[in-house]
Amino acid sequence: MTSTYDVAVIGAGFAGVTAARDLTLAGHSVIHLEARDRIGGRTFVGEAFGRQVEFGGTYAHWSQAHVWHELRRYDIGLARRLTIGQCYWLADGTVHTGTPAEYHALTKPLATRCLADAREWFPLPADIHAADTTAIEKETLADRLDAMGLSALERDVLCDVMGSLVASPAEQGMAQFLFWTSLNGGSWETFMEGAGGFPIEGGTKRLLEAINGESTAELRLSVPVVAVEDDGSGVTVTTADGERIRVRQVVLAVPLNTLGDVAVTPPPPAADMIEQKHPMRTSKIWARVKGEVPTFSANAPVGRHPINSARTEYRYDGDTLVVCFCGDASSIDPTDRAAVERALRFFVPDLEVLDVACHDWVSDPYSQGTWVHHRPGHLTKAAPLLRRPHGRIHFASGDFAPVGVGGIDGAIETGARAARDVARALRADS
Repeated sequence: MTSTYDVAVIGAGFAGVTAARDLTLAGHSVIHLEARDRIGGRTFVGEAFGRQVEFGGTYAHWSQAHVWHELRRYDIGLARRLTIGQCYWLADGTVHTGTPAEYHALTKPLATRCLADAREWFPLPADIHAADTTAIEKETLADRLDAMGLSALERDVLCDVMGSLVASPAEQGMAQFLFWTSLNGGSWETFMEGAGGFPIEGGTKRLLEAINGESTAELRLSVPVVAVEDDGSGVTVTTADGERIRVRQVVLAVPLNTLGDVAVTPPPPAADMIEQKHPMRTSKIWARVKGEVPTFSANAPVGRHPINSARTEYRYDGDTLVVCFCGDASSIDPTDRAAVERALRFFVPDLEVLDVACHDWVSDPYSQGTWVHHRPGHLTKAAPLLRRPHGRIHFASGDFAPVGVGGIDGAIETGARAARDVARALRADS
């Protein structure tokens, strides 16, 4: 049994690398274990079409305090995407088209109406317990849509504007939509700019490697962890190949949907949430389209079309790269160039798709889904339980972040918090 470390950090996404960096900079000895053969977790800069593309989480914004702090720390900026010239949206069985201003004029009143009570439920969104959320935590997005008395056209348009964030309205808690809106001053449009507005210069890999570059932890890749046992005097971490590592504290920084694959002793809180997992089973597909086509965005309600959100993202070598999000990953084969071409031509006729690329996050054993959207009851009732120290075990993930839930910002937020909690515990234990 190895027993030479103060802390084991399990998982090397943004939460894990942040925790490992902060703990080693504080002078603690850290072993850092990652199941994949790379760092990054659900962010992944890979190769496609002869260039690098983001297969996972991508976007950041100056309004996201934790990621913005890290970008400034390493002198990394934000990049720009192509400006959209034309919008297409599927509603009531028909593809409509208009300018971005016309689309905004149509969608804003519906989104405002749907989310009008955001500040009522979350008057101080940095403190989710500032108001009683019991009632809203029983409501799904489908419940809200049903109660609004919308026409078929209006309902589809509202689902369109929520775009890539809608995968399963009957399973997604309404509370998270309202929480995100309240965080952004009551504006869904402002939230969406932060959630999908600006890539990181050089990609997420650049920021990830900058953070990891300051860590002196012993990083081991391709080492899945199967068990973490706190016996009151220390923690034993067991890897898939049977190695047992003894440490004083643990940061368990893995996605919610994989947390149940690690045998944690004593059993962790929020057992129902861990068992049920979150319902986001989205795919992100890149399509290389022939020529520098006019810029566009396209949206369709989940269940009505295989692609629920698409937009021209970059020009490359005389062609155009289009990023597509599919709320139901099973609705289209992301490796089928012809199928993706047909789906895009539904909105924009005559597009020629030359090639496609995708990473399957749903079947990936170390993600089992994409970004989190909590089921009813989990955002304000269950997730906070995983933000507290569980004896000598500390959880970190953007999936249960207090502010940046579901994104890179939340991953950094929880990694830094876990590191502070661990450092405090180690001092008390000295």
